[in-house]
Amino acid sequence: MYLRRLTLTGFRSYEQLELDFEPGVTTLVGRNGQGKTNLVEAVGYLATLGSHRVATDHPLIRAGDEQAVVRAIVVRDGREQSIEIEIYPGRANRARLGRGAAVRPRDILGSLRTVLFAPEDLALVKGDPAGRRRFLDDLLVARQPRWAAARSDYDKILKQRNALLKNARTSRNDAALADSLPVWDTHLAATGANLTYARLRLLRDLAPYVGQAYDQVSDSVSGARIDYQSSLSGLSPAADGEVPGVEEITAALHTGFAEQRSREIERGITLVGPHRDDLELTLGELPAKGYASHGESWSFALALRLAGYQLLRADVATDPVLVLDDVFAELDVGRRTRLATLISDCEQVLITAAVRDDVPPELAGRLYDVRRGAVTVPAAGPSAGLEVEFDEAADESPSDATATGAAS
Repeated sequence: MYLRRLTLTGFRSYEQLELDFEPGVTTLVGRNGQGKTNLVEAVGYLATLGSHRVATDHPLIRAGDEQAVVRAIVVRDGREQSIEIEIYPGRANRARLGRGAAVRPRDILGSLRTVLFAPEDLALVKGDPAGRRRFLDDLLVARQPRWAAARSDYDKILKQRNALLKNARTSRNDAALADSLPVWDTHLAATGANLTYARLRLLRDLAPYVGQAYDQVSDSVSGARIDYQSSLSGLSPAADGEVPGVEEITAALHTGFAEQRSREIERGITLVGPHRDDLELTLGELPAKGYASHGESWSFALALRLAGYQLLRADVATDPVLVLDDVFAELDVGRRTRLATLISDCEQVLITAAVRDDVPPELAGRLYDVRRGAVTVPAAGPSAGLEVEFDEAADESPSDATATGAAS
């Protein structure tokens, strides 16, 4: 699988842009704030329906525009397919596959698979559990897109149950709560058990790749491992890889609801379920969070992404597009070199960098310069003369740069 063409309309700094890519390595070079990360953010949005930089869609819309459109042509097994999504802040987005009728946005999931590593990923090690849960769920959806619907259903049911608990706390209507809460318990336990089961299976398959990737990146024998930390006791893959069944997890959730009933009513929130779980990262006998050095934390974050890449490669029998957004500047020379070796056989790698020299020479390939929203190929590059003309008077702010032409 590889991305052949990316077309943007009203996305971030780009009024209009069409850019061609090839298999192998493509590097986008430009100082911070010039628009290079906007390009890989658009690629990631097509693959995940989300941004690795912001939680909502509104910042993705170019200043003054009412919508953004991201289109791509993806080549898989020698066949081309076009993907398109129209982004509307505050209302439902629209999507299209090929020349067919419009589809639900989640129906395009799986058409383009990416694995993206960015400086924000350091929060996978040092940050809150929410980021680690998102890592698991995004990988779950990339592996099997149907889990996008399951995750959405769980979030909707959780919101309804929390609203009921919050209302019960303020109204003190015990009779209404006794009638309604068991219904929502049943719905939440059913969807939550399926999501937890899928995460546990994912963790079982992912764990061996994580330890191997960490040792390769850090050039050490680390004992790096990942474990599922559930809000329910005893829910993690056994030593032989066996995962608790859906029925067992469902029963455990019902038990947890019963045990936490008074505290949930008092606080007005649901205290057990996959939304309260965590991915525990360990180096040797110590948790990585709080104990790992800065370099070890980078190695662990990178190992998680590389492990996800290897798992997807094994599962779907095709390489995802690997995206490295301003990564090499954060790594020492040894980690840069080892990372370059590890990804040398990937079908397509998209790299952004502020300085060309940050990218190891082993990853030489197609090169684009990005400056004030203008995307050009250097005169000495493999496609000399290719240029995207932009308004030279545009402000350097990526939210204001204006495109007036296109390249392909």
